[in-house]
Order: sequence, then structure tokens, then C-alpha cells
Amino acid sequence: MKRRNWIQAVTLTTAGALMNSRLLGQSKSGGSTVQPSTDDRAYWVSILTKMATPILDRISKERFRAEMPIVKSETYDYIDPSVGYLEAFGRLLAGMAPWLALPDDKTAEGKLRAQFKQQALLGIQHGVNPASADYFSWRSKSKQPLVDAAHLAQAFMRAPKALWDPLPQTTKQQVITELKHLRWVKPNESNWLLFAAMTETFLYSIGEDCVREKIDYAVNKFDQEWYVGDGWYSDGARFSFDHYNGYVIHCMQVETLKNNLSADAKYQPMYDRAYKRMQRYAHHLERMISPEGTYPVVGRSATYRNAAFQPLAAVALDGKLPPDLSNGQVRAALTAVLKHIYADRIFHEDGWMALGFLNADQGKIADSYTNSGSLYTASLSFLPLGLPPTHAFWSDAAAQWSSQKAFAGLPFPKDYYVTY
Repeated sequence: MKRRNWIQAVTLTTAGALMNSRLLGQSKSGGSTVQPSTDDRAYWVSILTKMATPILDRISKERFRAEMPIVKSETYDYIDPSVGYLEAFGRLLAGMAPWLALPDDKTAEGKLRAQFKQQALLGIQHGVNPASADYFSWRSKSKQPLVDAAHLAQAFMRAPKALWDPLPQTTKQQVITELKHLRWVKPNESNWLLFAAMTETFLYSIGEDCVREKIDYAVNKFDQEWYVGDGWYSDGARFSFDHYNGYVIHCMQVETLKNNLSADAKYQPMYDRAYKRMQRYAHHLERMISPEGTYPVVGRSATYRNAAFQPLAAVALDGKLPPDLSNGQVRAALTAVLKHIYADRIFHEDGWMALGFLNADQGKIADSYTNSGSLYTASLSFLPLGLPPTHAFWSDAAAQWSSQKAFAGLPFPKDYYVTY
């Protein structure tokens, strides 16, 4: 029966177990113990730690494929569910990368970060080594590895000194070989075009030959044909009201263009437009957060959860929040979202994320392409952890966000569409 693919039979953690520890202690899979704290940054680190530990601990010891259960949606229709291991690892690193790129330090957070960085580097080595027990399904007949190779490439470009430069030369060549192998995949006419653009852009960034036609085809589609106005793109020829502008489109469009600026002067105006559009979309995201900290759960891939806020997180990381959005209000709003999502039974007792939204009881929302590896897309809203604790994003006092002001009867900025 298909139903058993998503029913999750293990006991789930209670809300109190997560909320009462700001930085997580020793886990069943070997995570480090760090001291409790009560500030927002420590809370964000605690969630990312909970997310990352089962993956990075196991893959560093070549136990990942043996011990991570791949739970599928009840309608799962992909050829090879083993692609879920690359999904989990690549998507996790794409969100963690800016944090891992921070300089080493002797704080509890710094020690934890250094541990994760070393585990991630080992994981990359194992994931591209055909002789490893944790070699990813690069040679699958499924097209899915292209998606998650793009997320891994995104991680490399977000943190090259932390995640790419330290790799052994043999590993680097194995990564290059696998990315070039994926050129057989013809992307769908949708956000998938950006996955091919990202892998080719990464190859360009390290001095390898790239298929520039794949890059240009993707960025031109979104720049010229699929931009529908006011900061929103259509995901292909028809517009869908969902969070794919957040999950994929804005950040991969911007990062592709940014990393090709040295290739041709034509990319500069495209990058400038794309970034302004992402800032405008960040406006929408901030206003989508209710006074309580919830947001509209619309469209497909709701299991990606807070990844919807990746563009808002990205402009915060870059220090380019729109002038009417303060660091304190954005941090407070995003923290409120996390506290709603991670307050229920989102993790199993053994540490893996549950298929659903707040808990496994909601497993039927999973789409036909969703497995338990897909869920780690949620890491993508944690980008501001790449800012040091002294940055205003973390040090400024919490402030009311737009919907809080509006529904409290307080002055709040007028909103209006843009024409770029």
C-alpha cells in the first residue's frame, strides 16, 4: 500500500524537549554538547544543530546511507528514492554554508561550527567517492540528482573557503566529474533551468569549462519572459501561487548572475535587476508574517517549511534589507516563524525530520517528488547565521514587524508595487 510510504512509525519528540534547550546537548548520533542560552541567535543555532547532526555525524563516519530512513510520500513517483541522500546533504549545506564560512573561534558556537565544517568536508569526500559506502546516486536514471547537485554547488559558492578550497584535489576532481556527468539531464521548463545554470556557474567559478548556453537560457527566461512584475516570477510559462520564488528562483537567479559577472558585461544589468526584484520580494515575505508569526501555507512543497523565507534571509545576510525593514524587525519576525514551525513534533525521536508540516500527522501534504531528504531544504532560511553575533541583525533590539504594527493600530509603511 502506498499509504505506508509516508506513515512514520517512530515516536516523535515533544515540543518541550526542543524549546527548553537553546543549544542542543549530546544527541543519539553523537552531536556536541554546548551551553544553554536564551537569545535569538542561540535558538537559531539550536534548530540548525538539530537538523544537521543526524546527517553530518553519520556521513562523516560513512554510516549515512545505512542509517538514514528514506520515507516517501504516498504518491512518490521517482525512479530511485536513493537520491534522497544527496537531497538531504546538498540542501542542508546550501543553508548552512554562510555559517560554516565564519572564522573559527573558541566559543561554544564556534567549536560546534568547526565540528560541523569538518564533518561536512568528510561528507563531500565520501559522497563523490565511488568506493565509499556513502557514495551518492550520481549515476541514477532519475533526473533528480541535478536538483541537489545545484544545491551543493550553491553551498560551494556561498562558502568556497570553508567547503571547497580545503578539499583534497582528488575529491575536487570527483565533484567536477559528477557535475559534468549530469549534463545529460534536460531540465524542465521551470525553476529546473536554474539547477543546470548553478552547476555550470560553479564549474565556471573554479576555472572549469562550462556550458554557457545552459546559463544564458535560464537567466534570460527569468529575466525577460517569466518575470510577472512586482518582484514575482512565474515558475515556467504559467504562474502558480506558491513559494518557489523563495525556495529556488530568486536566490539561484541572483547567485548565478553574481558569479558570472566576470564572464561578460551583459550580466551586470541583469544582476542589478534581479537583486532589486529579490529585495522587493523580501518586502512581500516580511508582510506575509502574521502578528503571531505564522504565514500563508500555499501551493506545493509546503514540507519545505521556512525555506520560503530564503530571499528575505539572503538580503539580510548581504546587508541589503530595504530601508523600511530594520534588522531587529526581520530577525524578530523570522524567529517567530521558527518558533511556530519547530514547536511541534517536527523531528522524530532519533533526530530525523518528519514528513509533513508541523508533524507526521500531516504527511499527506507531501508531493509526488518528496521524500525525507527533501525536507532539509528548510535550512535555506538560516542564512543570516553567516553574520557574526556582533552584527546589527543579531545585536539590535527586537522590533515589531509590519503586520504587528498594522494590527496594533500603529503607523506602518505604505506598500506599493514597483515597475522594475
